[in-house]
Amino acid sequence: MIQFKVNGKEVEAAEGAYLLSTLQALGHDIPHLCYYEGLEHYTSCMLCLVKDGRTGALLPSCSLKVQPGMEITTDDEEIFEARKAGLELLLSDHVGDCEAPCTKACPAHMNIPLMNRQLREGKIDEALATVMKDIALPGVLGRICSAPCEKICRRKDIDEPVSICLLKRYAADSGLYENELPVQPEPGLEEKRLAVIGAGPAGLAAAYHSRLRGVHCTIFDRAKVAGGELRAIDKAILPTEILDEEVAFIRKTGIEFRLGEAVDKETFLRLREDYDAVVIATGAMEEQLREWGMNTYKQGIQVDKSTYETNLPGVFAIGSALKPMKMAIKSLGHGKEVSYCVIQYLKGEEVKGEPGIFNSRFGRILPEEVEEFLKESNDHHRVEPIYGLSEGLSREEVIEEAARCLHCDCRKIEACKLRVYADAYRADQKRFGREDRKTVKKVFENGQALYEPEKCVKCGICVRLTAQHREVYGMTFIGRGFDIKIGIPFDEELRKGLDNVVEEVVSACPTGALALRGPDPPDRRP
Repeated sequence: MIQFKVNGKEVEAAEGAYLLSTLQALGHDIPHLCYYEGLEHYTSCMLCLVKDGRTGALLPSCSLKVQPGMEITTDDEEIFEARKAGLELLLSDHVGDCEAPCTKACPAHMNIPLMNRQLREGKIDEALATVMKDIALPGVLGRICSAPCEKICRRKDIDEPVSICLLKRYAADSGLYENELPVQPEPGLEEKRLAVIGAGPAGLAAAYHSRLRGVHCTIFDRAKVAGGELRAIDKAILPTEILDEEVAFIRKTGIEFRLGEAVDKETFLRLREDYDAVVIATGAMEEQLREWGMNTYKQGIQVDKSTYETNLPGVFAIGSALKPMKMAIKSLGHGKEVSYCVIQYLKGEEVKGEPGIFNSRFGRILPEEVEEFLKESNDHHRVEPIYGLSEGLSREEVIEEAARCLHCDCRKIEACKLRVYADAYRADQKRFGREDRKTVKKVFENGQALYEPEKCVKCGICVRLTAQHREVYGMTFIGRGFDIKIGIPFDEELRKGLDNVVEEVVSACPTGALALRGPDPPDRRP
């Protein structure tokens, strides 16, 4: 065994062991993109840098063998900045979205592309589950939402935006609520109690999302039925039975409704004593609220914009209680966001709000990229319901319209190491940015895999894996220097390069450059 030091502590490793794998075995989290266990080393990303404590030199740990007497530092300010710079260089050449623009534009941050894919494949119940992870009243919103997501949909750069709201409405109307979203209590929340004042869209969403994580929620409202201002919408637009059905589902999660009970100053003080936290979602500001001890201004209650906290500990305020709010989706978004804040407060954690993560964006589709995006879509114009908006889309129309989605999101959004590390190191994608950008390309030919070269970091894992498995063609480096890229030799089809190891190579790819594509959309034009 070889003796050496890591961060001043004596450790040992087997003779011939590489430093990165040894540090990992010792519990040190060293970032890396080009290292893959079982493959020969190929030092390219330079994220695994550590410091030689004797010389101060930064060393790539993936290709360095442990030597006797080494003194290694795994993390300090210089190492952090070097890794960060490496990430920013990689990101400067990266063209791709993490989250799709429609998801970012949705106040509830719903995973719209995933819903579209599920509907395209006829997975209606799964699509409803996807919607209800973020939106408590999907059928209601599918009828009244002003669709900020559609206003930023990239499909409108080609023809018309995808009918996201009508697709969401179909999922709500046709999916089975009974199969969706069971309560999954988190440790430490089983005994916590939340009082929500107001049974409008903001209050319903706050209680719903808090309840799904195990908090015991009670909604108070002076009205005898839940729904708030939603009840005032024309029944021809929002039928009463749709609202009633979705409120009934929210109730089934175990939320207690105490309707017909007005909350005054005395009641509010009692709620603060009896419950662990209180959310005020009363709708438009009323004079009586100014007597409850919260800081207010002309339009409503003053809160921390990031956490919805009032000046009273454990009291939060959302929706039109802050300022007049015309968009129901914004109220629902407030309800979802405040649930994170409430739960952080109940756990005794720092209240920071809904967690965010690094998000790569590349802007508008260029004219020369239209055909590339249509490879995964179809060239149909927006589908208008044959029986009119009041009836919505039919199943056949839903499948056709969902297939118009361009899939701007990353297929490996949860698994992309580049994104995870960029977030951890607070990387700036624009630091080494260029005025122009590379053109997006999508490579596939009736196979399982999709290859997007502009997301590739040239780590060479696919090249080494296909060579190890003796693929006839495999993947290879093409070109030299800054112009080098990875592709299939002799311009062969992607499926021939990944003939026998497609799933392993896709799984090993550290970014979304290689991903499993899924089925072709209906009537895809080659």
